[in-house]
Amino acid sequence: MFLTCSQEAFFEGHVHAMTVLGGLPTGKVRYDNLKPAVAKVLGFSRARVESERWVAFRSWAGIDAFYCRPGLIGAHEKGGVEGQIGWFRRNHMVPVPEVSSMSELNALIDRWDVKDEQRRIRMRPQTIGERFAHEQRLLAPLPVEPFEIGRLLTPRVNLHGQISVRTNRYSVPIRLAGHEVRAMLFASHLVVYHKGVEVARHERLIAKGGARLELDHYLEALAHKPGALPGATALEQARAAGTFTAAHEAWWAAARRKHGDAAGTRALIEVLLLHRHMQHRHVVAGITAALTVGALTADAVALEARKAAQADDDPVPGPVSPRPERLAWLDEPAVVSLTTRRLAQLPPDTRPLPSVAVYDQLLRRRPGGRPASEGES
Repeated sequence: MFLTCSQEAFFEGHVHAMTVLGGLPTGKVRYDNLKPAVAKVLGFSRARVESERWVAFRSWAGIDAFYCRPGLIGAHEKGGVEGQIGWFRRNHMVPVPEVSSMSELNALIDRWDVKDEQRRIRMRPQTIGERFAHEQRLLAPLPVEPFEIGRLLTPRVNLHGQISVRTNRYSVPIRLAGHEVRAMLFASHLVVYHKGVEVARHERLIAKGGARLELDHYLEALAHKPGALPGATALEQARAAGTFTAAHEAWWAAARRKHGDAAGTRALIEVLLLHRHMQHRHVVAGITAALTVGALTADAVALEARKAAQADDDPVPGPVSPRPERLAWLDEPAVVSLTTRRLAQLPPDTRPLPSVAVYDQLLRRRPGGRPASEGES
């Protein structure tokens, strides 16, 4: 299932069905007059002007297309398919399943398809799975060479580091402003390449006039203009997506209080750059550890993030020999302040506590400077 009825989704659905079935049909395949396949219906006959990419796809797959007649005249030509789709919708999609993504929904549909193999249609003696076992032997083998189901586009990056694809805007690294890139548009996502290297990957936007911006693509520019970060659309989308977490917010606020708005924001940008070569959860762990002790520098976050990554990569720890005293600080679980570390390394203070007894002699003098008598004292 896809969120769009584009030609890319039409092709991807075919490839998925062929993979699940394990072969290609050798007879005629019935199609409605859908736009991804049919460019023009010629009268009330079965003659069609097919789209160029659909001709290439069905030639690759060896599909013999049979187009139903338009209107009520051809409604009976695909009644069985419409009936089974209705049964599937009523039994599996009512009520509407609650899922977090389309990938999760498609995984559910695949499991329901496998379960339906045990079902019998009306009073037929064999189940769906048993009948398909006889038909599967008649399928033609899958093509050896894959078919590129994505649509190739060559947009130019504007001065804002964005490309326009199907009326929607997608961000790319700001350094590519003014360059021409290659974009592969699929049913659910968009991949952008520059000189054969992938530079951006976005979830495809369905509505028109939208924008999908990634904060990482603008970090170099924001380092020179840190005042633009608080109101940036890319930051708003990162918050909505959950990549800019509450830990980032807290560390940023503390850094601005200590270093000022501009310097604190630049320090945050240095922290965000760590996500390019470290996992997101490790960087968040480093931010949390550094914030706990008030270490508001990118170097401290990087150190703690590397510790978190090393803890994940290391096997279950066994008995190890102790480190030398001069390297004992490497085993500390978190960043500590320099003052605390220095105080811990100072020798014990054996000096006696101070005394104020010498000041008692001042009590034996009068305010005018004359020594007090014994009775007055």
